[in-house]
Amino acid sequence: MILKATTNLTRICQVHLNDKCRITVIDILKNPQLAKGDQIIAAPTLIKKLPSPLRRLIGDMSDAERFLVGIDLKPKNS
Repeated sequence: MILKATTNLTRICQVHLNDKCRITVIDILKNPQLAKGDQIIAAPTLIKKLPSPLRRLIGDMSDAERFLVGIDLKPKNS
């Protein structure tokens, strides 16, 4: 599911955000301190830090419209 989430997120960023985003993938098994610091309780979790407010989404990011609403952005074609 992590690979699917990464693929879906990359596609959404290309289509709806004109690649104006930075995606950092963190392996929480290798860096558990980062998961604890960001209060990650499930994987995959997306944390949108900017623009404010901070948003957290959990899942495979397969529904682009729901994803964009979740991070408080409108789809490009709206």
